[in-house]
Amino acid sequence: MISTDYTNNNRVKRKIYGIIGAAITLIIPFFLMLNNHNDHLETDQSFCPFKMVTGFPCPGCGITKSLVYFYQGDIYKSVSYHILGPFVIIFCWLTIIILTTEIITKKEYFTGLLYNRKLAYNMAYFLAFYHLIRLVLFVRNNSFDDILHQSIWF
Repeated sequence: MISTDYTNNNRVKRKIYGIIGAAITLIIPFFLMLNNHNDHLETDQSFCPFKMVTGFPCPGCGITKSLVYFYQGDIYKSVSYHILGPFVIIFCWLTIIILTTEIITKKEYFTGLLYNRKLAYNMAYFLAFYHLIRLVLFVRNNSFDDILHQSIWF
């Protein structure tokens, strides 16, 4: 009986952490949007450690800016920074709603979908393909000096 209670408490803790993570993912870009005077996010140095070291974007680069511009209502600019930005917003809201509902009702919903290995692999393949396209376009549109300027080394 004790191990069942322990397992249930761990599940509830993980759900609470999931809710907190989704909320933080939604809140930080919102505050960045409020402080985006003169569109400074367009020209500021990226906070991505990978991009700061290499000058090249990582697979997640641009999602925060995508969320900021989505909040500002500029869907085109949002998708141009990262195609998955608007989907991150939808996913975070669904996560908050579903996990809160699971905590309240003490039932599991969408477990088969969320822990689906085939879906995870397909999403990973999509992200890898999308990132490869972004890298090719990035190298095509930027000179070596531009790439160095986007890192911390120059």
